[in-house]
Amino acid sequence: MFTQLKNIDSAFQHIKRFSIFFLLANLLTICFGIYKFCQVLHNNSQRIYILYNGKVLEAIASDKKSNLEVELRDHIKTFHQYFFTLSPDDKAIQARVSKALYLADESAKKQHDNLKESGYYNNLISANISQEINIDSIRLNINNYPYTFTCYATENLIRASSTVTRKLVTQGEVRDLKAQTDNNPHGFLIQKWETLINTDINPKAMQP
Repeated sequence: MFTQLKNIDSAFQHIKRFSIFFLLANLLTICFGIYKFCQVLHNNSQRIYILYNGKVLEAIASDKKSNLEVELRDHIKTFHQYFFTLSPDDKAIQARVSKALYLADESAKKQHDNLKESGYYNNLISANISQEINIDSIRLNINNYPYTFTCYATENLIRASSTVTRKLVTQGEVRDLKAQTDNNPHGFLIQKWETLINTDINPKAMQP
């Protein structure tokens, strides 16, 4: 009698343990299934479909942090190109500088005002000089905020008879505006901008 009760109790304990194990296994399976389902939904939400020339193209959306360095470099490069690539035309100069000033704070406005007051732009126009800039490299530090940068570039001042090449080095900080506009598509703002070096390298006579 006691042996039978003991066997029944032992069988009940086995069934109980098996039931608990089976229940836990089902819970884990359900949780894993929910996780994978949410992952698929998230991945699908990152997909963008664009209709181009009658064809449906797939694009992947990404946040700003995933491309932070790329966007910062492009913002800095665009600003310098607007500010320093100039043609001998007053309206063209004002148009390009105006675009540059959307990307920076009053530190850039002060440099623009200084150049204007010194007659720099008038000299470009009167001497029919075109100014072009080539960005050689941009050194970034994104470990601290605001992000700091140093931009290394060369300027070419081109006239009919000669070309003067200048070495240009600037530095500053970049602040995230948390908003993007048509005039500032990356949503950054350059601040504390200053020119460290802007000196002639060598005058080179242009070949006829």
